[in-house]
Amino acid sequence: MPDGAPYTLDTAVSALADAFAALGLDRPHIAGNSLGGLFALEAADRGLASSATVLSPAGFFNNLEFRYGMSVLRASRLGARVPETFLTRLARSPRRRTLMFGMIYGRPDLMDVETLAGDARAMRDAPGFEPTLRAGRTTRFLGSCADVPVTIAWGTKDRLLLRSQAIRAQRRLPDARFVWLEGCGHVPMADDPALVAKVLLEGSAHPLRGARPEAAAS
Repeated sequence: MPDGAPYTLDTAVSALADAFAALGLDRPHIAGNSLGGLFALEAADRGLASSATVLSPAGFFNNLEFRYGMSVLRASRLGARVPETFLTRLARSPRRRTLMFGMIYGRPDLMDVETLAGDARAMRDAPGFEPTLRAGRTTRFLGSCADVPVTIAWGTKDRLLLRSQAIRAQRRLPDARFVWLEGCGHVPMADDPALVAKVLLEGSAHPLRGARPEAAAS
């Protein structure tokens, strides 16, 4: 976030609204994974989107689940602080890849080495990592996304945001379309890109609830 900006949902959604305006977008179809999923839901709840498709969205954990998730992320970040040559060497071994990244991805042994190493570097160097975790302690999604089509997709092998949170999300948004992503972890785009692309296209194909047919077609 910019210097001095608080790490809050209000700040994040305001930044999204500014980006939409700068691009000339009026209520685009949006999607997000994890924290991005929470941002997408919040934007949809505030009338900024025509649909929201969210993959394992944050914001549905209880205090114990939050502490567990943050411990996993901090451990992953700590593991990424090994020397650069050692990081790449570790990522080349399918078995070590699973040990290092198995809490985030469903099948890290099948992923490209440079992709995994790049993700590890991004987590290691992210300036907003700790402020975001601190803000998450009191951040939950409490909206309803009234009149906005929502698709919630969750990996069956998500070891970071657990199945109990998927059920909680369904209860919070009972009108949402829900999809289990078979064999996928917390970042399903890496585990099954074709499946995620299908879910995104289907999620954005639904018109706004209550919209006139001619308005939806346009």
